[in-house]
Amino acid sequence: MEITQYYEDIEIGARRETFGRTITETDFVVHAGHTGDFFPHHMDAEFMAKSEFGQRIAHGTMVFAIGIGLTATVINPVAFSYGYDRLRFVRPVFIGDTIRTRVTAARKQDDPKRAGFGRLFETVEVLNQNDQVVLACEHIYIVEKKDTAA
Repeated sequence: MEITQYYEDIEIGARRETFGRTITETDFVVHAGHTGDFFPHHMDAEFMAKSEFGQRIAHGTMVFAIGIGLTATVINPVAFSYGYDRLRFVRPVFIGDTIRTRVTAARKQDDPKRAGFGRLFETVEVLNQNDQVVLACEHIYIVEKKDTAA
């Protein structure tokens, strides 16, 4: 779906939440193959059975990729992602956990590099099925201002 939303249209505190997605064994295997990260924390059930977690934990980069991917449901043709800051893996994610993502418009500022654009800073939280934050970061979104479009 495409929705045009200019910088001035975005309200601080506006929040959206995605549908959930259950993490599977296949996710672990595919992500390990894509990244080359075959660390035993993710791939060795016996190794992790002896750990404080008692089972394998999901790659943090996989949780980030899936969590952000869940937010990609609306295209804003007057905006683009500038990147992510302050990424933290807060809690482990296990096979069988269901994650969803909550995005909140936190603050705005003029873009110092692009006249006619502003930066929207979004708080991104990936939650598990128990409503616990498992990953947190800040998304920086570059959004065109209305006067530029006129």
